[in-house]
Amino acid sequence: MELFTTYAWIIWGALMLLFVIVEVATVEFTFLMLAVGSLAGLVTDLVGGPFWLQVLVAAVVALLLLFTVRPPLLRALKRGGDPTPSNLDALLGIRGEVLLPLTSTAVGAGPLGQVKLANGETWTARLLAADGTPTLDPGTAVVVTAIEGSTAVVVPAERI
Repeated sequence: MELFTTYAWIIWGALMLLFVIVEVATVEFTFLMLAVGSLAGLVTDLVGGPFWLQVLVAAVVALLLLFTVRPPLLRALKRGGDPTPSNLDALLGIRGEVLLPLTSTAVGAGPLGQVKLANGETWTARLLAADGTPTLDPGTAVVVTAIEGSTAVVVPAERI
């Protein structure tokens, strides 16, 4: 135990360094709060507090920061994000026009049609025919409801 009390400042410094390195890699503010708790333990050591008090102070400060300071920091970090959907999420709800006739056959059960989406992309497509619509002819307006692999699942635009 004397080893801990003699070299406690080195232990606290090493913990702070380790927590900061992990925080830089994760950017979720958990390890930053632990690093500040370690700093509180180091300050307690420097003013002459016993090792058990150093650990207690470090734990209390870290927990207080985790539950009081971390949530607002996370909200501030995420506030400036771009809410615009991207990748496949951006295709959901986009309108298009049928190029090749669409049928409501199951995946792999028959030929698929094609649609040209409003963003200019051409996709193979399958009709989601919940209401019994058997086919859609070229020129019919559709809306993408899902993406299954490389196939757009569409419904007639008037149903939306």
